[in-house]
Amino acid sequence: MEQIIIEGGHPLKGLVHISGAKNSVLPLISAALLVEGECKIFDTPFLTDVSDMCSVLEYLGVDTSFKNGALSVDASRLQGTEAPYEYVKKMRASFLIMGPLLARLGRARISLPGGCKIGSRPINLHLKGFEAMGANITIGNGYIDAHVNKLHGGRIYLDFPSVGATENLMTAAVLAEGQTIIENAAEEPEIVDLANFLGGMGANIKGAGTKVIRIEGGKSLNPTSHVVIPDRIEAGSFMVAAAITGGDVVLDNVISEHLKSVIAKLQEAGVKVTEVDDGLRVEGPPEILPIDIKTLPYPGLPTDMQAQFMAMLALAKGTSIITETVFENRFMHVDELVRMAADVRIEGNSAIIKGVPQIQGAQVNATDLRAGAALIIAGLAAKGTTYIGSIEHIQRGYENIIDKLTGLGASIYLKK
Repeated sequence: MEQIIIEGGHPLKGLVHISGAKNSVLPLISAALLVEGECKIFDTPFLTDVSDMCSVLEYLGVDTSFKNGALSVDASRLQGTEAPYEYVKKMRASFLIMGPLLARLGRARISLPGGCKIGSRPINLHLKGFEAMGANITIGNGYIDAHVNKLHGGRIYLDFPSVGATENLMTAAVLAEGQTIIENAAEEPEIVDLANFLGGMGANIKGAGTKVIRIEGGKSLNPTSHVVIPDRIEAGSFMVAAAITGGDVVLDNVISEHLKSVIAKLQEAGVKVTEVDDGLRVEGPPEILPIDIKTLPYPGLPTDMQAQFMAMLALAKGTSIITETVFENRFMHVDELVRMAADVRIEGNSAIIKGVPQIQGAQVNATDLRAGAALIIAGLAAKGTTYIGSIEHIQRGYENIIDKLTGLGASIYLKK
């Protein structure tokens, strides 16, 4: 069983390059199903999630290849319409192929999705939107079966600004006949990145990044090339790691606009964050100040950063409160942090963190992707040695994280 082993107490110093965004590249890969011919996606991170998504596409007859950060996806021979359980169970994002399959082939049969066990993420918003566009949907035996002769435009209101539902409906709408309007749409930067990718194919999309997206469908689409935006969650994780270790780290390849909420909360905690050319410099404070955090859809603080902030606040000089409003089961890392001598208790959807002078190395397990990042961050600042198991979660979303941290002076390695 592989483990990440960390000897804590080494301030991070130096330059780190931030990879392309995992949460952006996965919908881009699925969107490549819309066209015949080769799409190229540059700055694609080498992650197990990316590999798993490519495996799903290859099962459908699509050709994929990866070289030096460039992913090629050629869906000219797309013929399959079913994504079976053994593929979809690994990664929830594989459900994003439903929109492109319905739009291009008029049929999709997808196993009910899996992914991190961080709470209920209902797919009813996706299905409601597809039905508004004319799809007939049945659910049974663990599968969702959707078919349509031809999708048409529709007006869709999302009860919650779901990123996945917004992405899935956008990719369906670009080939649907007529206009589709998505109201209460997600506003995340990854939505804008997808819109730019689809726009490069020739799609007509307006309003991406706002609450109302308008798509004029039915236009002929062509293959395109695209550069993925930087990963704001990876960037935020390294920023917190620099802060908790009292380090001095420059992050290269970041878009500070995407990190406004993270920067604001770090500064509130006493961390110095300054903009430099194409990046940010983060300097850890003499002492971490307690803060209160509430996770919200973009532009609020991302739920994907909640666990990392909790690790940092375990060493704050005072009491902090984190309120989780997006996923109801995203405090599974608390028990692991407590094993490291953090003082955290849960009350409903809030965590009360009483800062302690020192956390300790311990044997812990990553319960999901961002929990794994939080344990690494805690291990970097802990006294003694931390052993992190179940690291397959971490490998889903952080490219070369051990090498990157080693380059910043951390004492960290992989034990196989």
